[in-house]
Amino acid sequence: MRMNYYLAKSEPSTYSIGELERDGKTVWDGVKNAQALQAIRLMADGDCVLFYHSEGVSAIVGWGYVEGPVRAEAEDAKLAIFTMKFGGKFASPVTLKEIKASGKFEDFALVRQSRLSTMAVPAAFVAWLKKAARDFKP
Repeated sequence: MRMNYYLAKSEPSTYSIGELERDGKTVWDGVKNAQALQAIRLMADGDCVLFYHSEGVSAIVGWGYVEGPVRAEAEDAKLAIFTMKFGGKFASPVTLKEIKASGKFEDFALVRQSRLSTMAVPAAFVAWLKKAARDFKP
């Protein structure tokens, strides 16, 4: 089965990659944007989720994996949640500035829609990221 890739943003003051590493896994909830929820509903067990810090230096700082099925939030069935388990941390975060400077990803939601919290990641970006961050071994 082919792994799909997604990106999820968090302000490190709310929940950081370091906390995910410490906790081992977390429930990813609180997403209310319809477009972001659509991306979450497409996720499947084993998919890779790039972890993005959206505060301070905006950057992809690590990755995790969807564990188990996406499910409805208990308090509001219109909202979708998933469990993310820790995958790894980048030695050097890949900044939004670097991504934009590459000039290759103007159509990627990360570049086009800066406020979107969760999104699918294009295959071309994954290939680029594997070269840019050699420690990215999903």
